[in-house]
Amino acid sequence: MSSDIPPPPHGPHPHGPQARAGTLVRRPKLWLVPTVLSSLVALLLSLLYMGGILNPSDNLHRLPIALVDEDQGPPPPGQRKSLGGQITDAIVAAGSSKDDVDWRRMDRAAAQEALASGTVYGALVVPKDFTASVTALATARATARPTMHVLTNPGVGSLGSSMASQISQSAAHQASRDIGGRLSASATAPTARLLLADPVEVTTSVGHPIGRHSGLGLTAFYYTLLLVLAGFIGGNMLTSGVDTALGYADSEIGPWHTRHTTVPISRTQTLLLKMLMTAGVSLLTTTLIMVATISILGMDAAHLPTLWLFSYCATVAVGLGVQAINAAFGGIGQLVSMFVFIALALPSSGATVPLEATPGFYRFLGVFEPMHQLSVGVRSILYFDARADAGLGRAWIMIAVGVVVALVFGFAMTHYYDRRGLRRLTPQPEE
Repeated sequence: MSSDIPPPPHGPHPHGPQARAGTLVRRPKLWLVPTVLSSLVALLLSLLYMGGILNPSDNLHRLPIALVDEDQGPPPPGQRKSLGGQITDAIVAAGSSKDDVDWRRMDRAAAQEALASGTVYGALVVPKDFTASVTALATARATARPTMHVLTNPGVGSLGSSMASQISQSAAHQASRDIGGRLSASATAPTARLLLADPVEVTTSVGHPIGRHSGLGLTAFYYTLLLVLAGFIGGNMLTSGVDTALGYADSEIGPWHTRHTTVPISRTQTLLLKMLMTAGVSLLTTTLIMVATISILGMDAAHLPTLWLFSYCATVAVGLGVQAINAAFGGIGQLVSMFVFIALALPSSGATVPLEATPGFYRFLGVFEPMHQLSVGVRSILYFDARADAGLGRAWIMIAVGVVVALVFGFAMTHYYDRRGLRRLTPQPEE
C-alpha cells in the first residue's frame, strides 16, 4: 500500500541542533530561580495558613460577648447588690485582667440587637428570678434549680459562636461554684452540701438563628471565596487571553502553537481594555455563581437583589485589582496578586477563625485585606438581614476604596511606562 503522507525529515533541524534535557538539567542557573521561588512560596504559605489557626484559644483578644443582668431580686442580707449584679461584676473583673474577652454589659433588648447585627459572638444572661431561686434553695420553698442562659450566634461562624459559648458556660459554672460554696457552708446535711456545691443550671440556646441550609454559618465564607476566586482567576485568564489575541503572548494548546499579529497598542489602552472586559465578564460569572449556589444547591439566601449587586461589585473589584497588579508587575503579577487576594486574605478573613482568636499580624491584615471585608458583607446579607451595622456598610465602603486604588495604581503605572517609552514588544509582522 502506498501513502500520500511524506516521511518525516531526517536531516538537521531547520533552526540548528536541538538542546537535550539531559544536558540542560545539569545547568545550576536553570534550577536557581524556580527552586528559590517555589521554596519561598511554600514556606510563606505554610507560615501564613497554619500560623493563624494553631492556637485560637491562646490568641484570644477581646472576643465580644454580651453580659445581661436581669436579676430583680433583693440583695441577700448584709449585701448591697443582688446575686446577678455580684456575678456580672465578678465576670467583668476577671475578664478585664486577662484581656481575652470583651464582656459587654447590656440589657436583654440590646443584647438581642447585638446578636442580630453580629456585633457579639454570644450572650450570657442572668434571669429575673435568679436571686429568689438561689435564696429558695436553702428553704423548703425550692421548686427548681437556679438557671443562667447562654445564647449562641451561629451567624458569626461556628467556631466563633462555639468559643463564645464555651467561655460563657465556663463563667456561669464558676459563678455557680462560688454561690455553692457560700450555700453549702450553712448546710448541715452531707447530701444538701453535695447538692448545693454546684447549684446553678446552665442552659444553652440559639440567640439569633440562621437557616438550615447555611452550613452552620460557613456559607458566607465559601460564597465569599467563590467571589474572590472568580475575580482572581477571571482576571488572570483575561490577561492571558487579551495578550494572546493582541499578539503579545503565544498561544499553545496541546501540540499546536500560534502567534497572532502584534497589534500596536499602549500599555494604558491595554489595561483599559482588560478592565472593561473584566466588568463585562463578571456579569456572567456572578450570575452563574448565584444560580449554582442558590437555585441548584439550595443555599439559604435572602435579599437576592442586594446579594447579586454586592457579589458583582466584589468580583469586579477583585478583577480590577488583579489587572492593575499584572499591568504593574508583568510576568510575576500573578504571583503578587495571588498573595494579595488569596495567600494573605484567607487566614485574615475572620470567616472561619474569628480575627479576635488570631495573632495580631492577622488582625492587622484584616483591616484592609479584601476577603475579610467581603466576607463580613456577605455574612450581613445572608444572616443579618442585610443590615449596614452588621458590616455591610463597611464592606461597601471598602469595595469602593478597592476599585479606586486599583484604577489609580494601575493607570498610574501604565502611564508612567508609556511616558518612559517602555513598550511591551516591538510589533512583528505575520509570517
